[in-house]
Parts: sequence; C-alpha cells; structure tokens
Amino acid sequence: MKNRSKWLLGTFALITTIVLAGCGNNSSQGSKKSIALMQTSDLTSLDNTNQATMPEFNTLTNISEGLYRLNAKDQPVPAMATKIEKPTAKGTQYTFHIRKNAKWSNGDPVTAADFEYSWKRSLNPKNNPVYTYIFSGIKNADAIIAGKKSYQTLGIKATGEKTLTITLDHPMAYFNKLVAMPVFMPQDKKFVEKIGTKAYGTSAKNTVSNGAFKITGWTGTNSKYTLVKNSHYWDKSAIKLDEINYQTVKDANTAHNLFTSGKLDDATISGVTAKSLQKNKDLKQVPKAWTYYLQLNQRKGQPMANQKLREAVSLVIDKQQLVSKVLADGSTPASSFVSPGTATDPTTGRDFSKETSTTYKPNVKKAQQLWAEGLKETGSNGTVKMSIIGDDQDVTKNVAQFVQSQIQENLKGAKVDISNLPDKGFADRKTNGQFTMSQWYWLADFADPINYLGILTSGNTMNPGHYSDKTYDSLVDKAKAAPTQASYWKYLRQAENRLQDQTGIIPLYYVKESHLVNPKLSGVEYHVAGFADYTRSSK
Repeated sequence: MKNRSKWLLGTFALITTIVLAGCGNNSSQGSKKSIALMQTSDLTSLDNTNQATMPEFNTLTNISEGLYRLNAKDQPVPAMATKIEKPTAKGTQYTFHIRKNAKWSNGDPVTAADFEYSWKRSLNPKNNPVYTYIFSGIKNADAIIAGKKSYQTLGIKATGEKTLTITLDHPMAYFNKLVAMPVFMPQDKKFVEKIGTKAYGTSAKNTVSNGAFKITGWTGTNSKYTLVKNSHYWDKSAIKLDEINYQTVKDANTAHNLFTSGKLDDATISGVTAKSLQKNKDLKQVPKAWTYYLQLNQRKGQPMANQKLREAVSLVIDKQQLVSKVLADGSTPASSFVSPGTATDPTTGRDFSKETSTTYKPNVKKAQQLWAEGLKETGSNGTVKMSIIGDDQDVTKNVAQFVQSQIQENLKGAKVDISNLPDKGFADRKTNGQFTMSQWYWLADFADPINYLGILTSGNTMNPGHYSDKTYDSLVDKAKAAPTQASYWKYLRQAENRLQDQTGIIPLYYVKESHLVNPKLSGVEYHVAGFADYTRSSK
C-alpha cells in the first residue's frame, strides 16, 4: 500500500479506518444493525485494476473477495476459491475451482474468466495501471511490464467456467497471501464491458461487488456512502451487519469528539490527541506493517540526486523526538524500510526488520560534514532550495514542519518550503517530479519484505523519487527467483542493507494505530499487513 496512486500504493497518508456510527446511528435506523467507517481522504475510484489508494483498498476489502481472504490470524482462507490449493509443476502452477454459488451483487455468476479479465486489465497499458510490479513472478508479467510482451500473455487462463489456471515464472513462497490483496480481485467482465472500462468503478451505480456488501450512495465525488449487505454473497449467513457507513474525517480531534459523544465505535487518533489518551480504557493499539518515510527526488539536477546531501538530511532528523513530541501515539523511530512484525526470517529465527536495522539516532556533526562535501560536488553556491510535499491531514502537516525545522536549523543554506495538498494535487506533484521530498508511507499488502523492497526498483510506478540502482535491482530480482529459502532471505537482507547504505529513502517512523474502540464492537479483523476487515464484525 499501499505510492498507491499513491500510490498502493494516490494517496495515501496516514491513519485510515475509523468506525463511525454508534448509538445514534443505530437508533435512527430502527432494527438495522450498522456501523460506519471513516476514511481520512475521499474515495475516488473502485477500479482495482488502475488504482491503489487506501480509501479504495479499505472499501474493496469490505465489498469484494479474491481467491482467498485473510482470517483473524492473518492467514489465507478460501474465498472465491473452494479450498487452499497446492502448486504443481515444481511449484509453478496453480489450479483453482471457483465456488458454484459465487455471484456478483447484480446476480451475475462469478466466473474464472472474471479473474483472467481483471488481472490482465491490471497490466494493460491502455488502462494506465499503477500497481503492476506486484504481478512480478506470474508468468510473463515482468516482460509485459517492460513492454516486451502483450498483457494478453499473462500466466492466467480460464480453462473452464469455474476453473482457473495460474502459471508462475518461478515458485513464490508468498503467493497465497499475495492473491488475497484487492488488486487480485476479479471484475464482472460482462458488467464492465457493458458500461465501459472508463466508467467502471467511478460511482456506486457503475460498480458491482462479489463480497459481503455492495456500495450505495456514492456519486464518485461525495464524502459519504453506505455499504449494504449483499443478498447474493455466498457466505451471507456469516454476515451480522446490515450496513456499514463511510465518511471522510481528516482530523484526529474531530474523531475523538465523535467517539466521546457516542457517534464513533472505532476512532483512529494521532498527535496530541493520541498523547493525551494513551491511558484511556477504550484505547486499542493496533500493530501494523506500516512505515512512514520520505521519498527523495533523485532525478537529474535535483539536490537529492547527490548521495551525500541525502545522507546529510537523514542524519539531522531526530526520529525519537519526532515520535515522542510530535506524534505521541505509540509510533516508534524507523531504522529500516521494512517495519517490525512484518515477517520472521526463517533462516535465522529473527524479525527481518530488526536484523537489518541501522541506528536511527541523529549525527549532526557528520551530517554537516557530508552537507559541505555534497555542496562542493554539486557546485552549489551555498543555498539549497528544497520542498516537502504531503497530503493535507493535520498529522502530515505536523511532521512536515518538524522535518523542515530540523533541516533548516542544522544544515547551512538549506531553505525548505512546505506544501500540504488535497489528494489530487499531491498526486500530480509527485507524478510530475515537482518536489524534493515527498511524505509517504508503505502499509504492507502482504506480510513479506519483498512487498516493501519491490516498490523501489528502477522504473517502478510506486517509486516517484526515481531511486535507481542496478545492484539493488539485481538483489530484488535474485530474491524473487531464489530457489531456496536460504537464498531468498539472504538476497532480501542484502537489498535492505543496500537501500540503507545509499539512503534511497529516509524512513521516519513505524506507524502504530491508536484506536478508541467501543467495547461493544467485536469481530473486526485488524490485519498487520493489509486492511481491516469489518465484514464479520458486530455490535
């Protein structure tokens, strides 16, 4: 997650779901059982083949299903597929059988062709896909992404109405978790072709779903909409809620006020709000595989194209002060890109993040030395104008101001402008390379380091800073094709270390979500990697 249009990874900034609704909401709707989820930015699309934003993926997790879904223990369980399949052909081929009673919310049957159609749309250049790299490892995906083969050659084929065959370039240890992601969900081919590919997913009337709920009341531009129970869902007897109501709320203080007034069931809080409530009886800390970092614009002519200037900026930022005084929500200083708790390296028995971490402590003296050397290398006259861009959430603004002060106070001649923008403006600035540093985050879609490290390879759509290093690319490629567990994890460790040595990005902190939760709310599946699933919840 995800740049996710952001990115995974649009725009993603921080802190995403909050359940809004509660007492007043239930009583106003009679016997309907409802909750409401909050997004921190507006939903702009539900076309999972060319978007990858948090609001989109949050919503898709609750209205659609892929071959598998994650259970409360973060393990894949059958969804559209009838069972967890084992690969054949030396680990390179999977055959799935789609449930006979699986239907779309309009009554159309879910077919194997719907999966083939969706996955291939995700790699069709005419569809302007943004999350292509995640398909790497599926047969021909890399060649398709490189423009060397047609998207129609992707290794997925409907071999029967309900039979789907997927072929890989090489075995993928993380494949089962991969296909639970929203980007791998199917699309109703019949419906999409009827309304047109450009219209699909732009509003409730132009969207169908195959999960527990379907979307209503969304025009494509409004900030409130409702998910209602899907009467065609194959497992509808397991669904206890009638409705889930979404609305956009960007301010943590507003979320707190709504919670205390009985209108929130699950409020995500941050900053000073979170700091004052760390001992609140309703506080729940939700661990996430989530790293907040600075993307560095390394295009030719940009200050951050110089490695010494990048490293100098990194070394003046006091990350401990950032998390304790600015955030104060349980987040911790980042010392690697992959966040703690994402995965355990089975070859060492250690948490991958911890075994590849370096110090997060600042070193102003060394930074100033590197800064002076970098200025000489770039021929600077002593003044370096830089910009920090981010979304317009309060927490993003606070982090930007902290980073700005750290740089300007410690690096002579550094002048930093801040621009906090609505999602579209933020995305446009990133796409066009109009920034020095961009505030961003990566919320892992599945619990494996490759999900982080893969987005920073050369030319990746999630890599707007244009970090590019042949050695790093080679290490990631070797990991993907590694024949053994030992070699797989060895290459991942080397890739993380290479990224840090080059200051390809600047990790700032590991996000810990602070939630105020109504004790009556139960059954929410908060995933360490991926997005919260409210489909089996109740209140």
